[in-house]
Amino acid sequence: MCSWRVTVSQPIFSMSFSDRLPSVTFKTRVRDESLPGSNPFRWQARTTDEIFKGRKVVLFALPGAFTPTCSSNHFPRYEELYEDLVKQGVDQIICLSVNDAFVMFQWGKHLGAKNIFMLPDGNGDFTRQMGMLVEKSNLGFGLRSWRYSMLVNDCQIEKIFIEPGLSDDADGDPFEVSDADTMLAFLKGEQPKGVSEPRREFVG
Repeated sequence: MCSWRVTVSQPIFSMSFSDRLPSVTFKTRVRDESLPGSNPFRWQARTTDEIFKGRKVVLFALPGAFTPTCSSNHFPRYEELYEDLVKQGVDQIICLSVNDAFVMFQWGKHLGAKNIFMLPDGNGDFTRQMGMLVEKSNLGFGLRSWRYSMLVNDCQIEKIFIEPGLSDDADGDPFEVSDADTMLAFLKGEQPKGVSEPRREFVG
């Protein structure tokens, strides 16, 4: 089983772990054509092991669906670089947020997502055990995920990039190291060249 022993106590730009993911159960929705009616979706519980075991996965986590940086750059650039990441041996790219399955599904549709798996952490169980659950009450968000990305190999965290200033009710939303270009550079053994320009316009 996947387990977690490392505690993140200080804000860090990037670091390497030799430990494993927390074992939780995610509440997801899946399409099932055997169901009658016009909305053939059902609930499916998926464990950490079911999602990550025996696979190389890039996971990026962000504060919320339909929010500015997440919608204009963070998610779209991972979608854009999907094939490049797969060429580096990545089996799947996952976007995680402390949002429910319905919100994650509709956000994916809104963005035209084709390749990235939307993983809802609605209760924040995974995010809490990762040490990444933060208050964003100053924005009316409640509890959300801090922004980070990581490379996971068979439940083992090989590399994690955490945005600076990890704290409750942070004044800003830093986006400097958890981007797709930095992850791709790491996989290729290259120096990152910085975050790309936004890929989509955000209104709201």
